[in-house]
Amino acid sequence: MYAVIQTGGKQYRVAPGDTIRIERVDGKVGEKVNFGSVLAVHTDDKKMVLGADAGKASVSGKIVSQGRGKKLTVLKFKKGNQYKISRGHRQNYTAVQVSDIKL
Repeated sequence: MYAVIQTGGKQYRVAPGDTIRIERVDGKVGEKVNFGSVLAVHTDDKKMVLGADAGKASVSGKIVSQGRGKKLTVLKFKKGNQYKISRGHRQNYTAVQVSDIKL
């Protein structure tokens, strides 16, 4: 059984036992997280549940860690003007282990 959920403006295909990295969610390590925005559910008997019926489903998980991603460096450069700007960015994330999918 797997489900497609939406969180943080992105969509993820999850199954029980999967660990996913999503946009940062407030909470401490070990707390439960519920994802209410379920877009689709594929059951064990090969039925796909979509639309309003999938909206009734819920996916729950547990926060495994909070962290920051690798540093990305952005370099802006214009020739002939001695113009160089270097900036870095690290995105915050939450690692969640999916424990349950309920219809």
